[in-house]
Amino acid sequence: MVRSMTGFGRGESTGSAGKLTVEMKAVNHRFSEVVFRMPRQFNVHEEQARKLVLGQVTRGRVDLFISWEPAANAKGVKVDKELALAYHNALKELGVEIGSKSELSLDTLARLPDVLSIQDATLSDEEIWTLLEPALTTALANLIAMREREGATLVLDLTDRLAKIEAFRQAAAERAPQVVVEYRDRLTKRLEELLPQGSAVDPQRLAQEVALFADRADISEEIQRLGSHIDQFRATLSEGDSIGRKLDFLVQELGREVNTIGSKANDATLTAGVVAAKSELEKIREQVQNIE
Repeated sequence: MVRSMTGFGRGESTGSAGKLTVEMKAVNHRFSEVVFRMPRQFNVHEEQARKLVLGQVTRGRVDLFISWEPAANAKGVKVDKELALAYHNALKELGVEIGSKSELSLDTLARLPDVLSIQDATLSDEEIWTLLEPALTTALANLIAMREREGATLVLDLTDRLAKIEAFRQAAAERAPQVVVEYRDRLTKRLEELLPQGSAVDPQRLAQEVALFADRADISEEIQRLGSHIDQFRATLSEGDSIGRKLDFLVQELGREVNTIGSKANDATLTAGVVAAKSELEKIREQVQNIE
């Protein structure tokens, strides 16, 4: 199935250690890349998580955000004993200097800055992966689903624009022989106007000039190759998977044939068709850049 390179996915998992949330945002990129934003203690599983993502994302940049909310019972209280003792000694000395006989209570010390602090629990590598894997799998599935929905929309648009290129190809194939006929008629009329009255146009020389023009204006090969590229483009769209680079190459080939037809076309109708076809090709090229 054709996939866009853009998308978003979110997944959560909850356990005794707390709640873990994974968010994935994918954007266009020439190659595949995964960038992590997560708590430091999760770094041990970065490569494992990257392999899981790249197993299903073959092209595009994925920014992966991991946040962990520890359970209330997973938190601990840390006492900075050295700092508390330093506070105690400093206040005791101050009391002696000012003549205060007040006793320092634990409650007073506990209220002083940084004596007590809340610490998040430290998870084992196994506990981290137990939380991370299901959330990552869910986020990845949601990301892929969104990419496929956008990909289906892209296919509809590309198919419609490709039909316009095919219509141009057929119109050009029908118009090409008429261009030669009209050239012969114009040349005959012009020669009749230029030759002295009563002189006849040399049919052999006229045939030679028309033949030369027909050879220069011959677009039959370009028409045939253009049709072949259109067929390949359609077939590639039905393949799905990672087809962005192949489609990009085919767009270049389509453009080459249209440009050649334009350079050979000595006809206003064909030229107008070439301009319209190039406009559609440019839009196709832009859309192809979004495909994985």
